[in-house]
Amino acid sequence: MYKKQVHIILAITLLFTTILSSLQIVSPAYADTSDLKVTGTILHLREGPGLTYPIITTLEEGDHLTSISRDGDWTQVKTGEHEGWVASWLTSSIKQADIAHKMIISQVDRLNIRTEPDLSAAVLGQLSSGNQATLLQETTEWAKIDWNGTIGWVSKNFITINETTPKSSPVTNDEKPSTSSTQKGTVFTVSVDVLNVRTKADLNAKKLGSVSKGQAFKVLAQDHNWIQIQYNKKSTGWVYSFYGTLSDDSPTRQPSSNSVKSEGSVKIIYNGTNLREAPSTSSEVVKRTDAGEVFPIVATTDDFYEIQIAKDKTAFVANWVVTTGDHTATTTKEKSNEVRKKGTLNGLTIVVDAGHGGNDHGTSSQRGTDEKGITLKTASLLESKLSAAGANVIMTRESDEYVALRKRVSTSHQHEADAFISLHYDANESSSVSGFTTYYQNSNQLGLAQAVHEGLGSKINIKDRGTQPGNFLVLRENRQKAVLIELGFLSNASEERIITAAKFREQAALGIYQGIMNYFNEQ
Repeated sequence: MYKKQVHIILAITLLFTTILSSLQIVSPAYADTSDLKVTGTILHLREGPGLTYPIITTLEEGDHLTSISRDGDWTQVKTGEHEGWVASWLTSSIKQADIAHKMIISQVDRLNIRTEPDLSAAVLGQLSSGNQATLLQETTEWAKIDWNGTIGWVSKNFITINETTPKSSPVTNDEKPSTSSTQKGTVFTVSVDVLNVRTKADLNAKKLGSVSKGQAFKVLAQDHNWIQIQYNKKSTGWVYSFYGTLSDDSPTRQPSSNSVKSEGSVKIIYNGTNLREAPSTSSEVVKRTDAGEVFPIVATTDDFYEIQIAKDKTAFVANWVVTTGDHTATTTKEKSNEVRKKGTLNGLTIVVDAGHGGNDHGTSSQRGTDEKGITLKTASLLESKLSAAGANVIMTRESDEYVALRKRVSTSHQHEADAFISLHYDANESSSVSGFTTYYQNSNQLGLAQAVHEGLGSKINIKDRGTQPGNFLVLRENRQKAVLIELGFLSNASEERIITAAKFREQAALGIYQGIMNYFNEQ
């Protein structure tokens, strides 16, 4: 009887040991609720924890994941509609501290802040070029921001993200000092035609009167985005700071004889912006600075601002990489005569035309992709590559706005463009039609079209429809060398999935850039 009881106890003990061991295998580290992001260039989401399991889908660098559990070097995750396993060594944790002090700087005017990370989401407000906001969250293509209390999403294609809050510089119209902080020795200059002056820092406050463009007033205090000014000898009032510029009223040194005296300050909108010894893209770089930095303007020379970077030192910065509310000192652009070096685009002016915009949506796919949105994204990528090579790049539009076709051509003529590049995405009644096409109209446009098309074909993997004559107004009426590129068919469902991806836009922009570079290297 005693032996029987011992055997029963041993059997029960063995059973519990087996259960505990299996529990440890099934749940080795409980569910890890921290967010993850992909750090590898590509990452396969698999059905199980190992390289032998089938691939569910492929993820890209920067994609966000929600972890569920772990099994050795593998993590079970959820992303969108998919759930599976990924290699842990190709992911990293996203900690709140990583974005706690990040700021975003808008690179364009009228950048929409949306309720959701989607181009079809409702618009909450808009950022102007140079406006900065607090970064709250990131996805691959969108950033969630806090802009003066407005929480929403902006496209990452049109912003610069700073790792830390920009260094303190002269206070500008979109920085947020402490409430009612006094701004001694500061002048507010109106940069719009008419600006209302109110009794309080509130849009609903009583209106005292109005001030006009170019008028300057002593600043008494600042309350978030409102400036208290000395309105007249007897009264003070409040104006909205976004409609003017703040500058130190201390005297600056006299500008050189070939410059136009200026006032105000510039704000850098791109990380790694070059500050140069002379007003030329081929001049020696004095230093590099990041988005959000603010410098007082000393003078304006052609397309460059001369700025104060130290007590007794100035430098030059191109006006297309900064924002300023003071445009009174802008001079008429003259064509650069600098000699272009092979392998650069120095001295060349290139107009990049993002097709459609505003109430002109262009073609729309069955999935709801509007042509106007992705042409602008592609144009912005192309602009950054051309500018980095030294070109003076003119964008026909930098936000979701309608621009008439003849105005686009006029921009090309006004700036005597060396090249006019119009970007579009195609559509056809037949959903089977696919591929990219480069159009030209006049014989002087053919060489550019062929070079751009060849460069594009070397970087993207969709059907090549060749270069073709095209009777488009922006080509027909354009005296400059101009091409129009159709970057694939949104009407083709399988091709739409390819051409709406960020990776495709990057490769397309790179191919067009390479084609332009090759063309001018042969001239």
